[in-house]
This record gives sequence, structure tokens and C-alpha cells, in this order.
Amino acid sequence: MTTFYFIRHGQTDANAMGLKQGTINDERTHLTALGKQQATTLHAQFDISFADQLYVSPLDRTRETAAIINQDAQLPVTIDARLLEISYGSWDGQLNSALMAAHPEVFDQKLQDVLPTYVNVATGGETFTQVQTRVKAFMQDVAAAHPDGQIICVTHGFTVKAAALVALQPADPMSLPEPANTSITKIECTADRFFLHVYGAKTI
Repeated sequence: MTTFYFIRHGQTDANAMGLKQGTINDERTHLTALGKQQATTLHAQFDISFADQLYVSPLDRTRETAAIINQDAQLPVTIDARLLEISYGSWDGQLNSALMAAHPEVFDQKLQDVLPTYVNVATGGETFTQVQTRVKAFMQDVAAAHPDGQIICVTHGFTVKAAALVALQPADPMSLPEPANTSITKIECTADRFFLHVYGAKTI
């Protein structure tokens, strides 16, 4: 059985500004001072030296977070594009509050986040199912390569949620909010089953 520890990156300027960050990768998406402190705190509280491998999304914010938490453990690092954040297409980089005001019908008002139907409005947006499919393929491929592995993954809020949705398969995907910055989600994977043990924890 392979065990995955999914970690969301630290806070970025785009997070602080309330932007739909998606796959943008520019000066707005680097870690803030708070984001760096979040990663430093996680490094102090969660020693990843027990793990076998560190997989990281290609974007700068995940690379920065991974470098901080891996500074002592020095795990081997693999960049994998399947860990990318959901792309909101034409909505990437726009203010979430403005999008929600203009298109309330495709937002969950409680979570203040998009419903799966947002793709009917956002040109080129990735569907929830597409993200779940690539994250599931990632987990299955890594589990096949490391059948008893302990795997750290530094990724993004919706990507962590997608991994949990793969494990839980809930009827309502909005029943699961995105996890907080630098939180930890633990999922075990066998050849054909997934088990969600921890979601959005500050430490394990």
C-alpha cells in the first residue's frame, strides 16, 4: 500500500488578493512573507525525512514551499504536471469576488467557490472530472512504481480536493471544501482502492 501526503503550498500574493490563481505563474503567485512562515512552521512540525520521494507541481509557489519543507530531509524531487492546480481558463487571475458577483449561478455561496458548472461560463476552464482523472492517474502510477512507498506531494488546493474526491466519490463535490495553505492530507492507495485518512490537517 502506498501512502500519499498531499501538502498545499503556502499563501501567495494572489491568495491574499482573492484571485482565482489557477495555473498563472508570475510575480503575483510567489509566496508572501506569511506563506514562507507557514512553510517554515510546517517544516518544524512535520519531519518528512521518513518519506521516500517528493513530488511537486511545476509552479513556483509549490517549488518554493517544497524547498522549505525539504531543506533538511533532502528527499529526491520529481516535478509532475499532473499535480498542477485546476486551470480556470479565461478566469485565471481574475478576482473571485467579481466573478461571483457576475456569475452567482455557478458559485457555491457558502464556500464562495466555483461549482462544477463554472465551465459553462469560463472559456477553456478545466472540469472537476478532468482534474480528478489526472490526479487519479498520478496516484496509480506512483503507487505502481512505489508499492510500499511514503510519498510527499506539494501541490494546490483544488488538486488536493480532487485527490480526496477520487477516494471518497461523494455525490456532491461541494461537500468537501478546499484545504488551507500548508495543510496535510493523507491518502493510502492500493491497486484498485483509495483510503482517505486525514484531510486538511495542520500536522500529523
